[in-house]
Amino acid sequence: SSSSSVKQSSSSSNDVQSSSSKQNPWGTDAEWWPFSCNAHGGCLEFTDKRNGRTYKYLKFDGKDTSGKNATIYAMVENLNVGDMVRGFKNQNDDSKIERYCYDNDTLNCHYYGGLYQWAEMMQLPSECNQKDCRGQYDTITYHHRGICPDGWRLLTYNDFYIIVNSNGNQDGVKGTRSTFGFGGSNDTGFSLVGAGMRITPMGGGGFKELNETAYWFYPTENSYKDYATADDGYMGKDEKYMNKNVLYKETGASVRCVLDE
Repeated sequence: SSSSSVKQSSSSSNDVQSSSSKQNPWGTDAEWWPFSCNAHGGCLEFTDKRNGRTYKYLKFDGKDTSGKNATIYAMVENLNVGDMVRGFKNQNDDSKIERYCYDNDTLNCHYYGGLYQWAEMMQLPSECNQKDCRGQYDTITYHHRGICPDGWRLLTYNDFYIIVNSNGNQDGVKGTRSTFGFGGSNDTGFSLVGAGMRITPMGGGGFKELNETAYWFYPTENSYKDYATADDGYMGKDEKYMNKNVLYKETGASVRCVLDE
């Protein structure tokens, strides 16, 4: 079963107000949302009761890391839930879900989804961003819900492997990337976008690589040179390979969810 949440779900509104005159670079909402669905027979939809936001998701049939046939249902857009905090702050309020919006602009959250620190994504106490919490919390499992809606769980490396190796994908990782400014063919319909990252406080708490790179945490920890890190995936718009690395937990990265079956 899904792990229990430490923090309470956010009831923040699904705002789209912008702090700038920035516009969606790929056109209107009507053009933006359906692009992954028209080529794949239409998407399924799910509404998050916490803020009324509707997400599109698809069925993926493919091979897992062991070579076995596997089926998952995964969102084809990044999660966007929580109250926005500015980039120079950590997500330290354990009573609610917090998010970063690229350049502190809520319009970027509307199109690219929120950016979340590792402990925020996991819904573990924020102190886990500064230390290794393995062994302290036995809720870190394959079916870890984190900030995903009820009935969903966080994307794992095995899930992403299934998506890359799903039926009909002829382009490897290129088939997971959006055709809208992110150098992909989107054969899978997974529709990765270059949402960039929120830089750690050591880097000033700013933002970088919008439309250049997608970053996401996996629900696993990693110990690297005594720094607080977690396993992550990343994808540049010209990337040719699946990447798994370690990322500072205080970085802000995108979140995708998978139906917990």
